[in-house]
This record gives sequence, structure tokens and C-alpha cells, in this order.
Amino acid sequence: MDSMQGIKRTHYCGDLRQTDIGKTVTVCGWVQKQRDLGALIFVDLRDRTGILQLAFTESTEREVFQKAFALRSEYVVAATGVVRERAAKNPELPTGDIELEVQALSVLAKSETPPFEIVENSQTSELTRLKYRYLDLRRPDLQRNILMRHKITKITRDFFDENGFIEIETPMLIRSTPEGARDFLVPSRIHKGSFYALPQSPQLYKQLSMVAGFDRYMQIARCFRDEDLRADRQPEFTQIDLEMSFVDMEDVLEIGERYIQRVFKEAIGVDVTLPLPRLTYREAMERYGSDKPDTRYEMEICDLTDAVRESEFGVFRGAVDGGSVRAINAKNAASVLTRKEIDKLTEFVRGIGAKGLAWVRMNPDGMASSFAKFMSDAEMQAILEKTGAETGDVLLVVADANDSHVLTTLGALRQTVAQKLDIIPKDKFNLLWITEFPFFEYDEELGEFVAMHHPFTAPMDECLPYLESDKARVRAKAYDLVLNGIELCSGSIRITDPELQSRIFTLLGLSDEEAKEKFGYLLEAFRYGAPPHGGMGLGLDRLCMQMLQTESLRDVIAYPKVQNASEPMTECPAAVDDLQLSDLGIAVTVDKEKQE
Repeated sequence: MDSMQGIKRTHYCGDLRQTDIGKTVTVCGWVQKQRDLGALIFVDLRDRTGILQLAFTESTEREVFQKAFALRSEYVVAATGVVRERAAKNPELPTGDIELEVQALSVLAKSETPPFEIVENSQTSELTRLKYRYLDLRRPDLQRNILMRHKITKITRDFFDENGFIEIETPMLIRSTPEGARDFLVPSRIHKGSFYALPQSPQLYKQLSMVAGFDRYMQIARCFRDEDLRADRQPEFTQIDLEMSFVDMEDVLEIGERYIQRVFKEAIGVDVTLPLPRLTYREAMERYGSDKPDTRYEMEICDLTDAVRESEFGVFRGAVDGGSVRAINAKNAASVLTRKEIDKLTEFVRGIGAKGLAWVRMNPDGMASSFAKFMSDAEMQAILEKTGAETGDVLLVVADANDSHVLTTLGALRQTVAQKLDIIPKDKFNLLWITEFPFFEYDEELGEFVAMHHPFTAPMDECLPYLESDKARVRAKAYDLVLNGIELCSGSIRITDPELQSRIFTLLGLSDEEAKEKFGYLLEAFRYGAPPHGGMGLGLDRLCMQMLQTESLRDVIAYPKVQNASEPMTECPAAVDDLQLSDLGIAVTVDKEKQE
């Protein structure tokens, strides 16, 4: 193999164009493929910018030609030559009008045959590709994703710097504090029996930064949550974290909107119109059955409770007192939502806690329904008018004595039906704010109200009189940014009044001693002049995933974890030796054989 001695790359493969014809250049990269035509050899050379064809002809020096003959996929080479016009142009490549007539070739590293072909949209199993992630990351589509993530991150830093924000790094080893998910714990060698936690977010440190006088903080922050994975969740993730002093909710939303407008325009050329739409939490639930609704398609929830209030149909009658009867209208869906498909949907809603699914199919030859025989003609007509049902439509109806169950069931059903009907636009970005979240949520298992947010979230001023007397009525100064059915960011205005904070702790069941134990350092800081402040955390991974329209966070994270929170490439997590455990004062009691 050759060395890099005397070789200096002058250009990237994908950057060369017809305007470079006649130039002598040096390029470096990996062999995508070699085509031996006898007297001619063509090599596709790939780097992170694209592919360039290298040409070896009868006029090429024999030693160079022999090296080209021996090239195989994924060999690392450097090539020097003259850019010339390509005889057989390739319109599929940005460099398809040119090629490099090679004069010197250096083989810098050989490669074994890779376990899968390095091509876009690889059909190799994801587990195999993740085991060899360094090879998987050579694929042009994944490289484009990672490069776009870099661009989005740079735009982010530029925007917040231009708007007076100071980037402050907060610690990775912190005190364990309750934030809604399990902490990853790190044992201390020096303080045996004590543990650090990895931050679920920089929440308390950024609030302390407000007390410190840094009135506009931001950080591209690494965060950790020990929770079950899914397509849009990883145990370690990156958050665009910000906090602002001397602001109200409108100020925070305004800076968030302008950031979103900037990053969409500069990164992917999409214009975002401001101000963004807003829905209160209640409006979102009533219309879409979700606090993170996908508004790219219609199919809004329709309340049928009044229309069926006097019905003799027991399912509906049993729901109207305290609950509701609601429906979605799947337009022009009768040909897709057959009886068999509706049976599948019925099983789906039962699987998420519903008692059943009533339906109406508006067939061309007449209406069919699972419940029409129990209804009067006037009641059925009222349902059809209320839902705007027409020939070809399918009405899906859920009834329950718990209104919340009805809404969440129809919200999930709405999404499933939209996917079955394939009516979700692919190249559309629907952003909206959800505001006025409930301050408390009712936990049916505990039989009591619990906090919906972290305990420093401020209640809305007009709700303060109801904190003790009517918890269901209390709304929070909290807000989420939603994009195409995905929660991108969450934030709130914080409590800085010690008296109000004490009331909230009491309502959450925390004694003064417990509050001091968990949050004493922040409460102490607030005694020394805490400015009013608020902020948000925006998921960088999710933002990249949505902007690039990928199916999983793993497509925009260089080295992700899989479903069981392991990493196939390095095979972590892994056991450590007894000496390391002894230094930490830890003994492992899990039966390793059973675990394996």
C-alpha cells in the first residue's frame, strides 16, 4: 500500500463540474465500484460529497493501470489527474458530465469484502447495518442526513447568538431529581454508596443561570432518560435548550417561532408563515383527540352526544351521562374500510381500552350500520347531518362514560385510519402551538390528581384561586410545539414566587423536608433575587427526523441504540470486571447466566 507522503487533496469528488475541465486535481475516497472493459477501466470514487468517475485508458502509465485493475470495492485511494469531458454522460450524477483522466494513483488502504453493499436505501437488515455502523454511515443517504444535522445545528447556534443568547454548558454528573422518567445513575468511587445521575434535561441548571444573571441561555444539550424506546425516542438524545429572563409566554413563543422559520428556510428551503397556529389543549383534544395532533389531514372529531341523548340504544344512553358519544368521518373510505377492515379497527380500539366501535358505511347502494336498527330515522339523520356524511364515507363512533377515553381512542383511531387510507401528505410541514395545558392530570390508578409537568411550571394567574378547591380547572403556563403529529418542544413559564412554590409543593404531596431534600439548592437560590423567567427544550433529533422525513431517529443519529437500549457495534452495555466493581463498592447480584 502507498502512503500519503506528498499527496494533498485539492478537491472533493462531488464538487467538480464542467467549469473545472482542464484542471489538474487530486481527489481521495472509497471505491464504489470498478468496471474493467479490457483496454479501459472506469472506477467510481466516492467521498462524502458524491461520486466522481476515474478513467484509465491505453495512454495511462502501465503501473497506474495495473493498480486500477487490482482495485476492489471500498479500497481507499488517492487519484491525481486532469478533469475532462465525459464521453458517455450520466444525467443521474451531478458530476455526470465529467471524469478524471488519472495520471497517478495511490492505494492507501485495502478492504475486505464488506458484509453488505454500500448503497442508498440499503435493504440489508437494520441490525446488521448497525453492527457495522461505520460502514452503514458511508451510505450517501445517511451521510446526507448527518451533514444536514450539522447544518441545522450551525443555523441553530448562529440564530441564538444573533439574538443575544449565551451558550452555557451544564454538568453531565448531577444530583438525581424527579423529572418524569427514570434516571441513569452513575456510582461514585470517592463517595461510596452515593450516585450521580445523568441529566434528563438541564432544567434546574438553566434556571440557576437565570438567577446568575445570564438572561438569555441556550445549549445544544445531551440528555438521558432510562425509558422504553420507540421510533422517535432514544435513551440519550440532544435538546436545543433555552431559557429567558424578564419574559412572558408570548416572548418565548415568538423567539421559538422565528427560530423555526429561520432553520426551515436556510436548511431545506421551506417557508414557514408566522405566526404559527395555536390551539389550546382542550381544543386539540376536542378536535383531534391528541395534544400533539397531525393537522396535515382533516377527519376531525365530531361530538354526537346531543344528537343521541334520547336514543334507546343502550351503548349511547350509558355514555351520555358524564361521558360522550363522538365520531370521525373517513371521507370516501367505503371501498377501503370494508367490514373486515372495520373488524380489525374494532380490535385495535379494544386493545387501547375502548369497549367497542360503532360504524356507518355510506355505500353507493345504501347505508349499512352496526347500530341503525336501534335508532329512529330522525336520530340517524341527525348523525349524518352532524358528521357531514355522504355516499362513500365511513363513520366510526366511540361511546364511553369517560369523555377522556372517547377522545384519546378517536385520536389514535384517526391516525390509524389516515395511514390505511394513505391520505397523509408527505411533503407538508404543519406546525402549531398547543397552549393552556392542564396543571394537574387525574391518575385513575391512584385515584387522585398528580402533576402534569415539572413542579416549577407556573399556573395561569386566573387559575390561582382554584389550586386547592378545583384542580381539574387549573391550567398551566405551559406550551408545546407540534410538527406533523410529533411533539418537537415543550416549555413553560417558571414559578419564582416562594409562597406560590410552597403551595404547589404541598399540593403535589411534598413536605417542606422533601422539597428541601430534592430541590433545596434551587429554592435557596431563589431567596437571592430570582427574575421572572421561562423557556423550552426542543428536540434536535426529532427536528432533524421531521425535516428530513425519515422514519426513525436512528436515521439522523450517527451512533444510535436499538430497541433494547443496546448498541450492536460495541455490544454495550457490557459487564465490567470485579476490580472496577470493588472500587465502587458495588456487588452485582443478577444471575448473569439467566440474564444471557
